[in-house]
Amino acid sequence: MASPLVAQTVQICHHHSKQFSFKSQSPVKRNSRTKTPIGVYNGSQNVYNRSYLIKPWAPIRVLEPRFLQMGPRETCSSRGISMKSTSSEGSTSTSSSSISQTVIGVLHLLVSLGIILAMDKLLKKAFVAAAIKFPSALFGMFCIFSVLVILDVTIPAAATSLMNFFEPALLFIQRWLPLFYVPSLVVLPLSVKDIPAASGVKICFITAGGWLASLCVAGFTAIAVRKMVKTEMTDAEPMAKPSPFSPLEMWAWSGVFLISFVVALLNITALGTAATTCLPFLLASTVLGYMVGTGLPSGLKKVFHPIICCALSADFAALAFGYLSQSGLDPVLGYYLTKVSSNPGAGDVLMGFLGSVILSFSFSMFKQRKLVKRHAAEIFTSVIVSTLFSLYSTALVGRLVELEPALTVSILPRCITVALALSIVSFFEGANTSLTAAVVVVTGLIGANFVQAVLDKLNFRDPIARGIATASSAHGLGTAALSAKEPEALPFCAIAYALTGIFGSLFCSVPAVRQSLLAIIG
Repeated sequence: MASPLVAQTVQICHHHSKQFSFKSQSPVKRNSRTKTPIGVYNGSQNVYNRSYLIKPWAPIRVLEPRFLQMGPRETCSSRGISMKSTSSEGSTSTSSSSISQTVIGVLHLLVSLGIILAMDKLLKKAFVAAAIKFPSALFGMFCIFSVLVILDVTIPAAATSLMNFFEPALLFIQRWLPLFYVPSLVVLPLSVKDIPAASGVKICFITAGGWLASLCVAGFTAIAVRKMVKTEMTDAEPMAKPSPFSPLEMWAWSGVFLISFVVALLNITALGTAATTCLPFLLASTVLGYMVGTGLPSGLKKVFHPIICCALSADFAALAFGYLSQSGLDPVLGYYLTKVSSNPGAGDVLMGFLGSVILSFSFSMFKQRKLVKRHAAEIFTSVIVSTLFSLYSTALVGRLVELEPALTVSILPRCITVALALSIVSFFEGANTSLTAAVVVVTGLIGANFVQAVLDKLNFRDPIARGIATASSAHGLGTAALSAKEPEALPFCAIAYALTGIFGSLFCSVPAVRQSLLAIIG
């Protein structure tokens, strides 16, 4: 029931004036006689009369009485102009602030990433000078992890600040990680040229069958240990996700490709050497292929992985340039990956980031240190068993199918990330490093496409078992594919992905292990 005061106010508004002020803090009310809804907005009420006295739903304007105005009507317009001026000034300051923040963010990325790259280069030079075969990046990773742990115990704020400082670089590496694996696939036509067809079939059999076997061993080991220790799962530390690619990035790389492609056609030595001149358009074609691949529908990605799209894009660019310049495909692929530090190609630039990937493991492991400590039994046991099984089973099957010893050695680290797989085969003589990288990437592609279906068929329901099995068998590519749909498994994937490479490098650095592997290979 509406109050008499409300009804009286409505009558006064209709018979005497259309301007009134009625202050109230009450909610929306309705007049019982006229069924008039009264809405409250900023302390005033708008009255909408449905009675025969006024047209239905005709609003009665609510204006401030003249005796309450602080000045003439021009004051209101002046106030509007002043508000617009203030708004424009605020938008200008906001835009300038966003520009400055962008500049600072870019500088932060360049400095943090530059430090990681410089650290990797210095360690490589030091290890080469000292004739140390142990992977320099792995040593750097242990050093960074040790520093973070010591700081966390003594000065926790310093450890947090160090993690925050390198966060832009870590997101950059995570965003472009699959791109660093691509060069070995791009130059695959050159890598397999001298490999007999029969040997190629054997390698494919070992790669596909070995992936499935390694996944089963890691998964069942994790489940068995889980049943023994019975440790309850806890929430992992949230892991930041890199930003998606923007149209501006696509257009910028497209411009680089077109301009550099034309320049290289006009003068193949415009930038000094053929490899240097071809570097911009080959790199741009690789990046554009990756951007297009990541934007494909999820159903198409299962068949046409972004890395495949990326490699094909670079190969098509090389084929087009070879045709138009009448030089052929093989020389252009040779420009893509020269393996000469003084004359690098696009593939050399991309693979130059592999050491920084290993160094970044230290930060991800430190971030998940509580999870590692809580589930140490499951993680370490599964990873160690799976790594040893992968190495020795590859050597044994290679001998059983009578694969050439040099080729068997080249595919030993098939389940280990490229950065450390190349370091592992450097312990052995006569290995084909291009084949090593290609087999590792193909193993990752197999895992990325089929890992979820196989895990479901094997009834692996536990996130720990699923994460460890995926990373131990298909390293980074399998990790990316599984974590995109099962974020709860991502921390275990990341840990197992790093530890598989670490333990594989440690095992192969032991002379007794190398000799036993060579004895099996024959």
